[in-house]
Amino acid sequence: MTTVVNAAAETSANQLYNHLYEACNILRGPINQDDYKSYVIPILFFKRISDVYDEETAEAEERYGEDVAFYTEEELHAFSIPAGAHWQDVRQTSEDVGTAIVSAMMAIEQANPDTLAGLFSSFDDANWTDKTKLTDERLKNLIEHMSAIRVGNRDYSADVMGDAYEFLIKKFADMSKKNAGEFYTPRSIVKLMVRLLQPRSGESVYDPACGTGGMLIEAIRNMEDQRASYGKIYGQEKNLSTSAIARMNLFLHGAREFKIIREDTLQKPQFIQNGELQRFDCVLANPPFGLDKWGAEYFANDQWGRNIWGCPSDSNADYAWLQHMVCSMNPRTGRCAVVMPQGVLFHGGAEGKMRQKLIESDILECVITLVGNLFYGAGVSACILFMNNNKPAAHRGKVCMIDATGIYTAQRAKNVMTEADTDAVYRLWEGYVSIIDRCAVVDLETIAAKDYTLSVNQYIEKTPAPPIDPAKVRREFLQALEDVKAAEARLRELLQEGGWLDE
Repeated sequence: MTTVVNAAAETSANQLYNHLYEACNILRGPINQDDYKSYVIPILFFKRISDVYDEETAEAEERYGEDVAFYTEEELHAFSIPAGAHWQDVRQTSEDVGTAIVSAMMAIEQANPDTLAGLFSSFDDANWTDKTKLTDERLKNLIEHMSAIRVGNRDYSADVMGDAYEFLIKKFADMSKKNAGEFYTPRSIVKLMVRLLQPRSGESVYDPACGTGGMLIEAIRNMEDQRASYGKIYGQEKNLSTSAIARMNLFLHGAREFKIIREDTLQKPQFIQNGELQRFDCVLANPPFGLDKWGAEYFANDQWGRNIWGCPSDSNADYAWLQHMVCSMNPRTGRCAVVMPQGVLFHGGAEGKMRQKLIESDILECVITLVGNLFYGAGVSACILFMNNNKPAAHRGKVCMIDATGIYTAQRAKNVMTEADTDAVYRLWEGYVSIIDRCAVVDLETIAAKDYTLSVNQYIEKTPAPPIDPAKVRREFLQALEDVKAAEARLRELLQEGGWLDE
């Protein structure tokens, strides 16, 4: 299928990206770059909802004319902006601008308790009212800079607006490597995981470590009818401001009736139905690798029965995440794609015993090992596990193991997977046949014979090394030795001529 690119839309999107990023330069100096996101993201969202509110007002006036006065705020608008809390009210403020920003944001939260509560106040490391850092003049510059563009629904599609938002998230991840791995998953990996899952219209999707919501958004994009996702999108995130970013992200992408809850998933799962863990059609996540002090003492006697294979140690929660996700899968339709460190494939001890139970359950359908230096802030190499409670008959009793460590594009600072790279990986999965150097379809008996390791290179057939001619190797070695001796002699001559060596 040929993709037609709208050049005008692409240009406007790039202009939007650049304009938003330029806001960071206004904050540069008094605000640490690690904190840019706590200012730029909320101010963008404030401007966005004000512009959308104005659009809704204009549409209502066009539709109802003078009769518009007879309609309530709820009938005309998707959300409420109280008097004095609109963007234009703040723009007209010349003194104590930071206080005006905070007052407007809090008033909007309070007026929309069901949808917008906590969105702005979650960024508690932003101090808008500290004039030693943010003078009225600097804040006025920021407000005027953002006022130069309109960011309503008529100005940009939800996809373009959402992509601009994710552009900012990635930029902030580039600036601050410290926690970026929890904050941003490369989009190519997200797309690959969603292609594996194939979420269909009307299916429920759940991310127990949803971060900024990128995986949930990609899942919605994959559905034929976005409206079918209303009320079917669920996410949980431990970090307060990150959960707020996820909600904003979903709003800006046009999602509706989703549920993002801020809480610790492993200790306090929030999606409970009829006294049991809620089950979903599609589960996907990139949970924090090797999380320690995660609450093993609670999981050992988990009231939700998630310790189906055992309880991991308190120094590494990887298999706790896996068990939580498996227990969150619908027994008939459930599929799960999760990014994990490659250690889950071969670690022994308690993890080895838990991995054995995973393999024996025959829900593991595919393992994909990825090249290193692909994820922000993660020094370890990662893999994708794909699990399915309803494997096709031809896949039962088997696991497809794909070595994608050689399928990537090298860049100066880090490795990336392009669309062509992920297409190549997906074709290997789709084919589900053994290919030399790339993948192996292995039955469970073979895996059991190798002590239940999932290290893919133990199973993938390699191209035989070409035969070595001993006489040729000897000749090349002797020639190299002579070359080294000649180079040493020439170096000695040069050192003597320069007076650096007396002999």
